[in-house]
This record gives sequence, C-alpha cells and structure tokens, in this order.
Amino acid sequence: MSENDAPLGGTEATVIKIAQALQGRFRFFLFQANAHKCQSRCKHAPIPLEHAFQDHGCQGFLVINSWKVACRLRRAHPQKPIALWLHVHPGRHNRQMGKRLASADIDVFCVSKSHCESLKRFLLDGPMPKISHIYNPIADDLTPDTTPRDMNRLFFCSAPHKGLKQVLAQFDALRERLPNLTLEVADPGYLRWDVGPIPDGVWLRGRLPHDRLIARLRRSLCLFYPQDKFAETFGLVIAEANAVGTPVLVQRGLGANDEVTCTAEQLIEANNLDQLEARVRYWQRNFPRLQTDGRFRLIQIAGQWHEALSNMVSVGPGQASENILKPQISYG
Repeated sequence: MSENDAPLGGTEATVIKIAQALQGRFRFFLFQANAHKCQSRCKHAPIPLEHAFQDHGCQGFLVINSWKVACRLRRAHPQKPIALWLHVHPGRHNRQMGKRLASADIDVFCVSKSHCESLKRFLLDGPMPKISHIYNPIADDLTPDTTPRDMNRLFFCSAPHKGLKQVLAQFDALRERLPNLTLEVADPGYLRWDVGPIPDGVWLRGRLPHDRLIARLRRSLCLFYPQDKFAETFGLVIAEANAVGTPVLVQRGLGANDEVTCTAEQLIEANNLDQLEARVRYWQRNFPRLQTDGRFRLIQIAGQWHEALSNMVSVGPGQASENILKPQISYG
C-alpha cells in the first residue's frame, strides 16, 4: 500500500511511511478493528484486531491512539513490550489513561513537542507513563519546484471537523475585499461534518490522492487554515506545504502550529480579517522563500523510530532485521 493508492488521513499516511522506511529492519503486521472494511483500500489486507490478543509470535506491539486497546493487550501479553503511538488529544473522558498506562508499563510516543507537553498537562494530577515525542515525517524529496502559482488560489486540505466551517466563513468575508480569490477544499472523506453553506468562489475537490494534493499545494498562493477551534497535534499538511515552498495561514499559539511552520510570518489571528487581508496581499506581491525544517524529514524520523523500536524490543540495531514487531492500529 502506498500514499497514492487511496486518499488517506495524516495518521494513516504516517504509519505507511514509517513501515516502508523500516522494511528490512523490522517486519510489521497490521491488526485493525473493522479490518474487513479496508479490503478494497489496502494492498495488504489488515488482520482483524481480535487476533492480536491471541498472537504470541510477536516481540512487541505499537498501538495507534487507543490506550484502552493497549491496556487490553497488556493483560493478554504481560511480558511483551507495548507502547502507545498517540496522534490525537485525549478528551476529558480519558482522565484515567495516565494511571492505567503507568500501571501497565506502557510508554507513550507523541507526534510533536507541543503535543507531548499538552498530554503531560492533561495527566498532571495523577500517575504518568513515560512520554516522549517523534515528529511525523515528510518525504525527503518534497522540495519547491518551478510550478507556476495562481496568486488568487487558496487551498484547504484537511478533514472538515478541523475548523472548516470557520475557514469558509473567513474566506467568504475575505473575498468581499479580494473578489478574485478562490478556495479549493480537499477532504479525505472519512467523516461527515456540517460546515454550513458553501460560499461563492469555493471549489470542493473531494478526496485527492497524495500526489494530486501536493500538485495543488504547489499551484496555490497558500494553505488557508485560519481557524482557532481545532488544535493539530502535528499538522502534516502544514509541514508538507512548507516543504514545497507554499506558505500557510494558521492560528498563532494553537496546537503544534508554531512548532511546525518554518517562519513566524505564517502565524496569524484567525479572526482578524485585516491581518488575513494584509498577509494575502503581501504574499501576492512578495511571495516568500521557504525552507522546511530538516527535523521533519523521513530520513531523520525513520532513524529515530529505528532506535526507539530497537530499544523497545531490547535488541541492538544489528539484530533488528530478525525481529517481528507487530503494530496495531484502530480507527473508530
């Protein structure tokens, strides 16, 4: 399976990148809830989740997002290393997760420094597991090219629950001042969400494979993301936009925005229409030259995961290719 086989969310894309980068050093098997629903999307069919609790041939489990599944695995595999790879902010109903993970000896990997700090604040009043972070990766070959840009085209490419209703409202107001603007909206399609009426000038592109999404980013003035309701734990599309030279408009101080954007001029107040207009007008006249942070490159992140997984199963890098590490992934 590759990123271009089907439109994917950021978590799925990240899991695929890491598994492919570590081929030959680890063998990965995917246990997934509702695995039968993925048969048409996956080149290699996932294994039903319930099999993970009976499988004793693995050396460790890496659980995506579901701390409750990680704790269930601990009861089924008391001697195996288990870690939680967290891509989301836990809700208030998860107050017990710190205590449960700590007692089960399950470490947590977050996807950014700010995500890590946010989780520690969330779990501050109780026992806490070991928490660290490894950034989500962007491809090593994502760089600017000579694709001509439409200086009136803005682009949004995230799930609609990530503030799209506010983004559309801000675009509608901004277009009253800059009537030539258009906004393309790409949606990975895994969630229905009420975003209200679609303003004039908005083009709904639906689900786009990754290569087409990147091509549209290259042609756009900016990634248009002025919303202050949804905090990204990493913001993969923000990093990818900067990698191909496309600036982003994101809320200052929200989630990982400050950490992932490569220049401060991309950080704005989402509800300040004057600021949005000024930034768009400035970029139309003086398009920025951007250079993304090398910390996010796949070659760096894959090395960090190789070290982390090798330590997790208690073997040296020279023996890692003989290991079987079976990650589990569960999407609700």
